[in-house]
Amino acid sequence: MPDRSRPALVTAASAVLMAVVALIPAAATAAVSLPNSIAAAGDSITQAYNTGSGSFSDFPASSWSTGTTTSVNSHYLRLKAQNAGITGHAYNDSKSGARMVDLDGQLTTVASQHVDYVTILMGGNDVCRPTVAEMTPVTTFRSQFTTALQRFTAASPNTKILVVSIPNIQQLWALFKNNGSARFIWSIGKVCQSMLANPTSTATADVNRRAQVQQRNVDFNTQLAQVCAQFTQCRFDGNALFNTAFTTADVNTRDYFHPSTAGQAKVAAVTWAKSYWAP
Repeated sequence: MPDRSRPALVTAASAVLMAVVALIPAAATAAVSLPNSIAAAGDSITQAYNTGSGSFSDFPASSWSTGTTTSVNSHYLRLKAQNAGITGHAYNDSKSGARMVDLDGQLTTVASQHVDYVTILMGGNDVCRPTVAEMTPVTTFRSQFTTALQRFTAASPNTKILVVSIPNIQQLWALFKNNGSARFIWSIGKVCQSMLANPTSTATADVNRRAQVQQRNVDFNTQLAQVCAQFTQCRFDGNALFNTAFTTADVNTRDYFHPSTAGQAKVAAVTWAKSYWAP
C-alpha cells in the first residue's frame, strides 16, 4: 500500500529546514563583496611613523592599512591581489598625534571619499598622556567614538568598518624596561609617560600608576567593542591586536614605541585575519 505519511513528513522536514535557515544571520549566508576602495583613520601607527629613511616622520607607504610597501603586505595590497579594481583607490586619513576626539573629523573626510571599506585604529594617544590624570575619561572616549560612528554611518551607510583594538602598552614597557637606550629615549622624548615614566621603579606608586594605565587601555577596548556592535556595518577585531605578542624586532629603535616595518607587517597580518575577507 502507498505510504500516505510521506508528504506530511516531507512538509514537516521542509518547515524545520526553513526555520533553521531563518535563524542564520544574513552575513553568514552571503559573502561580502570585495571593496573597490579603502581608507584609514587613526594616529601615528597608521601613518607608519618612524619606519622611513627620515627620522621622526610619517611614512604612510609602510602603513599596515593602506600602505604599498610589499614586505608589510597591507590590507590594501591584500585586497589588490584579489581585486585589481581597488588599485589607486587607497586613502590614508590618519594623523600622528590624533586622539579619539579627532576621529569624527577624519571620518568626515573618509565619507567624502565614498570608500567601500575603512579601518580605524584610534585611542593609543588617549592612553599615552603625560600623566594618568590627563588620560581621556572612559565616558568621554565612548561618547566621542559613538558620535563619530553615528555621523559616519549616516553619511556612508554602505561602508564596511573594521575597528582595531588599541595595542597593549604595558607589554611594550615590559619588553624594553631593562633596555638602557629605550629608557633614555622614553625619558628625553617624554614618550607615553603615563606608562613609561620611571620604567624600572618598583615603588608602589609607580606599580599602581602602570596598573591604572593598563586598566584604561582595557576599558577603552571594551568601549570600542561595545559601540561597534551597535552598528551592523562595523566589525571589532575581538582584541586581536591587544593580545598580540610583539618582539623587540617589531618595534623601531628610534623611539622604542612605534612599530618597525616588521611590526607594521605583524599588525597587518593580525588585523587582516579579523577582516571581512580573511580566508
